Amino acid sequence: MPERLPAAHVDPPWSHDAGDAPPSDVADFIRFCHGRRAAEWPELYDEMCAVAARGEFNGWGHEQLADRGVSFALTGMPRLASWVRSTLGATQERIETVAGPRPIG
Repeated sequence: MPERLPAAHVDPPWSHDAGDAPPSDVADFIRFCHGRRAAEWPELYDEMCAVAARGEFNGWGHEQLADRGVSFALTGMPRLASWVRSTLGATQERIETVAGPRPIG
């Protein structure tokens, strides 16, 4: 039986750092999708896929979003989820700053 070769590892053409904030136009896309369907991850992922498929944000489809580093592939999921947390977390912090912290309980 031939020896199995290890799977090739291919890095995406952009750098990946989970702490990276998304480009501003990608953050706008995330906020647009969240505004249409105020859902949390992973339901927001479904909305983002649907918006991209229909080109409902600035006419951008999957290809235009990919040009900006957005991937809906399984391998791109950690980065996209991190960008969503970063974008919506910042939005939530701004809301709490203006409205005050939410009561516990």
